[in-house]
Amino acid sequence: MNDARSTAEMTRRATLTGGALVGIGLAEGLLNPASAAAAASRDDSRYERGLAVLHETSGEAGAAVIESLRDIAPDLGRFVVEFAYGDVYSRAGLDLRERELSTVAALAAQGDAAPQLDFHIGAALHVGVRPEEVIEALIHIVPFMGFPRALNAVAVARKVFADRGVSFEPPVMDDPRDRYLRGTQKLVEIDGHHGLEVIESLKDIAPDLGRFIVEFTFGDVYHRPWLSPRRRQLVTVAALTAFGDTAPQLRVHIGAALNVGLSPAQVVETLIHVVPYAGFPRVLNAIGVAREVFEKRNTPVR
Repeated sequence: MNDARSTAEMTRRATLTGGALVGIGLAEGLLNPASAAAAASRDDSRYERGLAVLHETSGEAGAAVIESLRDIAPDLGRFVVEFAYGDVYSRAGLDLRERELSTVAALAAQGDAAPQLDFHIGAALHVGVRPEEVIEALIHIVPFMGFPRALNAVAVARKVFADRGVSFEPPVMDDPRDRYLRGTQKLVEIDGHHGLEVIESLKDIAPDLGRFIVEFTFGDVYHRPWLSPRRRQLVTVAALTAFGDTAPQLRVHIGAALNVGLSPAQVVETLIHVVPYAGFPRVLNAIGVAREVFEKRNTPVR
């Protein structure tokens, strides 16, 4: 009898994980994104709202993850639905593509979150982020987090693309202009003349470091056209926040985010979005930096 019951339970879990989604609140009309949104508007409970957003961002994959936790940590699954998706993802201020790019950046920056990165690269594609934008976001973190984390993240992206049958022609930069010249132009465009002051401050101790920042970070990476300036700064701010211990760099790049057209509210929203992936302490530290930047610029959050 016990063996039969155990077999039945295993079959039930396998069926749910495989996509039937019976018994976890999605079967009653929530499988369709339009009806999911309608259901969420009728029932403003955090769990139902979270389920709707989870399905909108990841299809059946998200529900399968929650179901997989039922036999060991069901409350953890509930927290994922209620907090990450019901409270955070459902907020206004950033669209789902911006949220998933921010998530991918935060996870890649931490360097040890391959399963979650796999899930969220898939979610990014699901909500309409183009494959080249995903790769561009991963290339973009190199100056801030280094090559190993970016290489590991690109390997995860390769797997996700293969699993989903995604093919695209990867763009290759071809710009014959002098790297330092185009880097200087991009640095001023993004950071203003303060960026040049940072480079100048290195001349008495590490002038080559300043040159590398201009040539590589801005001449090679920032100059690439396959991610908009706004999205580059979302990626940068999310990655620096998740990485932690980056207050001086966050100060510069939160300012740069404002320079390229993000509002203070959108910057704050990006920081809040990182909480489920990097925790409250790192985000609280980043909020403190943002407050300094906003006060210095006299730009209140509205």
